[in-house]
Amino acid sequence: MDLVLAIDQGTTSTKALLVGPCGEIVAAGNCPVGIVNRRPGWFEQDGQAIWDSVTTAVGRCLQAGPETRPVALAISNQRESVAAWDRSTGAPLGPVLGWQDARTATRAAELAAGGAGAEVRRLTGLPLSPMFSALKIRWLLDSLGSIGLRRAVAGTLDAYLVHRLTGGQVTATDGSNASRTLLCRLDPVGWDSDLLRLFGVPEDVLPSIRPSNGDFGVTRPSGPLPGGIPIRAVLGDSHAALFGHGIEPGEAKVTYGTGSSVMKLTAAPESGPASVSTTVAWLLDRPVYAREGNILATGAAVDTVARLLGMADAAALAALARNVDQSPLTLVPAFSGLGSPHWDPRAVGLIAGLGRDARPEQLAYAAIDAVAQQVCDVLDAMESGGEEIGALLADGGATVNAQLMQLQADLAGRPVAAAATPELSALGAAAMAWRGLGAPPRPRPQGTVYQPQEDAAWRDARRSQWTQALSRSRGMNRKDGAER
Repeated sequence: MDLVLAIDQGTTSTKALLVGPCGEIVAAGNCPVGIVNRRPGWFEQDGQAIWDSVTTAVGRCLQAGPETRPVALAISNQRESVAAWDRSTGAPLGPVLGWQDARTATRAAELAAGGAGAEVRRLTGLPLSPMFSALKIRWLLDSLGSIGLRRAVAGTLDAYLVHRLTGGQVTATDGSNASRTLLCRLDPVGWDSDLLRLFGVPEDVLPSIRPSNGDFGVTRPSGPLPGGIPIRAVLGDSHAALFGHGIEPGEAKVTYGTGSSVMKLTAAPESGPASVSTTVAWLLDRPVYAREGNILATGAAVDTVARLLGMADAAALAALARNVDQSPLTLVPAFSGLGSPHWDPRAVGLIAGLGRDARPEQLAYAAIDAVAQQVCDVLDAMESGGEEIGALLADGGATVNAQLMQLQADLAGRPVAAAATPELSALGAAAMAWRGLGAPPRPRPQGTVYQPQEDAAWRDARRSQWTQALSRSRGMNRKDGAER
């Protein structure tokens, strides 16, 4: 039986799936990954621990599956997170700086104040934000010293994994991941000399850019992973989910994770609304482009409230939230500022409407509500550019929460089609690999469709409650103390 081994390296876990040509999941393995917060706003991971999680997840997957040799390997990965590693040994040369890491916010603000933001957006389609990779790469390079710099490769985690998987024979990234770094121009896709100069990143430390379904070499034996498997697809996780949905014009998808990504295809790389990014969806013989809004804290909001309430996990919090159908509380999870469409690094997290009669289930519901509200903010921004959105396709672990999916449909005022499986990132990467192997397109995955059940007056009232709390979040950290 021919199967593709798909590795999905995410923020909090690494998953491995054996996937057939029609998208059927034959076996799966999982391994958690830790996050370290040494200082406020710092989000670090251990590169060796990430690699170990890959081999562990692969081992568990292969052990659970049939006796077979995968015909290809596909990678989807958390985006914007960066690593520096030894080009000879593959050993990490410092911490992985996560996509949530905000330690470079001051430098980003300095560059923006100097007028660089407009040119960066014109070339890359992205705002000049510390979320993206360029300034993180520069920070890692600065920490190495001259000796370490001569040995270093730096880039996004797909490139790190390709290097480790191939035993250092290939050091490459794909167009979707490269487009998230602030170092890659949209058209034509490639490292841009002006951007490299602006951010102080030498091109010789970066991986080469290849098509998303290109040749990324073959695996070397490593623990349970056999050698000689061709790596035939690499995609950022949100891009892989978009591909996995088989999205059609006029639709958008949201991938619910630690943060969330709202994305829709677009015909041209020209910038859309200023609050929404333009990105490379995937790179084949030519680039395919998308509009995207990146939300910094959705699953992170749920996990944080679960911890504060002393609950075991997000599932326990979701069960508690089902005890109410609305809440006077509003949570704004601006733990590292706000991402799209606000792009406000000074916003602060808050709970509005708190009274002495507040109950735990109301706070649990507010965490669920914050996820859906932030997605609606991005949808509104996308449509402000004249690109209408019909159905919203959903994937990621939170799609198992029927309360969230129904709330999302009610607040967005449109149907939400939840994928039949939350593993769309891994399945999308596998589908890209199968495409390169010549398999016909697989049927569109069918799941549960949630129709809006509330009217416009209800929706307007709930959105107004959110907007007022959002304004307070964005106003609390102003030097003059005035709200925006």
